[in-house]
Amino acid sequence: QLRLVESGGGLVQSGGSLRLSCATSGFVFSAYSIGWFRQAPGKEREGVACMNTRSDSTLYADSVKGRFTISRDNSRNTVYLQMNNLEPEDTAIYYCATPRTSSCPDFVPGRYYAWGQGTQVTVSS
Repeated sequence: QLRLVESGGGLVQSGGSLRLSCATSGFVFSAYSIGWFRQAPGKEREGVACMNTRSDSTLYADSVKGRFTISRDNSRNTVYLQMNNLEPEDTAIYYCATPRTSSCPDFVPGRYYAWGQGTQVTVSS
């Protein structure tokens, strides 16, 4: 059974950092690109970052470039999102997802096949 389980969310002050993790199982993690999305209250789900299978190509939303870094450990079937210099606008539920392709598609949620349950990130001003 395919599973993605996010962790690492929490409450942090503006300017702080968090590291999210997404542990996966039930599929060949190393064969697929993997990404992070977020959804704030009253807003649509938006793509944040994506990394391809070989970790040599990444995609970032403009709003997080230079602050967030995606990485993956294929030996642990886990993807990470290091978030630095957090802003209140980053407050959202963060989800990991895979499109089941080796390279990252764009951030259209419908192109991502499997999702985790999400982890809440709250940034206070």
